[in-house]
Amino acid sequence: MAFDRLPTRDPRTVARDIPGVLDILFPRLAGGLVRALNAKMFTFAGISAIPPELIEKSQLQKAMLFELSMARAESELRRGTVASWNECLHIAARRQQRHFDAQIPKTLEPDDILVAEYASRNLVTMLESVQAQRPSSILEYAPLIPGLGWIASGNGDFAIGSTLIEVKHTDRNFGAGDFRQILMYWLLRYARAIETESAVWSDILLLNPRRNAALLIDYDYLLRSASASSNRIELVELLRSAVGQDFDRR
Repeated sequence: MAFDRLPTRDPRTVARDIPGVLDILFPRLAGGLVRALNAKMFTFAGISAIPPELIEKSQLQKAMLFELSMARAESELRRGTVASWNECLHIAARRQQRHFDAQIPKTLEPDDILVAEYASRNLVTMLESVQAQRPSSILEYAPLIPGLGWIASGNGDFAIGSTLIEVKHTDRNFGAGDFRQILMYWLLRYARAIETESAVWSDILLLNPRRNAALLIDYDYLLRSASASSNRIELVELLRSAVGQDFDRR
């Protein structure tokens, strides 16, 4: 089949908007498992959750608001100095323009900057704490998520050593959609690793700077718990079968 004639979707979109692709692979990824995973969340010392009343004062879309904080945090971690807010806005706007419902502001208000700076500071502290525990590992930005079939390649948020790091700025616990996304990322990475003998991630660290919440999960445990006891090869073959079908006919 000529996949280049099919519409492609990035891994994040597939996991979020087309959950049926992964429901076949992970039928046990339901409320009970999600609650059990979230019961293991932890917090970081020295930071606090962003007060909801501060967030409500900002008139920006939440996605744009926290994209700003990501751009700010990345600039500090990469360069050691923070980018200007105009530069952060330019970066955030470019990223958000991929979404059809994105609302791009022309300027930032003080309330926007206050929340974005709060979230940025929390994320930097979280990542620096993680890196301090693994001084021999380098923090990787936007790790590649390989494509497969009609699923296009994409990028994660961060990685360090064998740990993938994904950042979520939600006002709730981590949900089934978040776990579908990180499972999709691992399967795509593993499918490529089989061909290239490259390394795969052994665990996933979910961070929520908005709530000062984090969750570290062993990938093997998550794969076993969410699937019908399928092994890695079986899961990859199921995924290959799912993405080998014409998307337009789904």
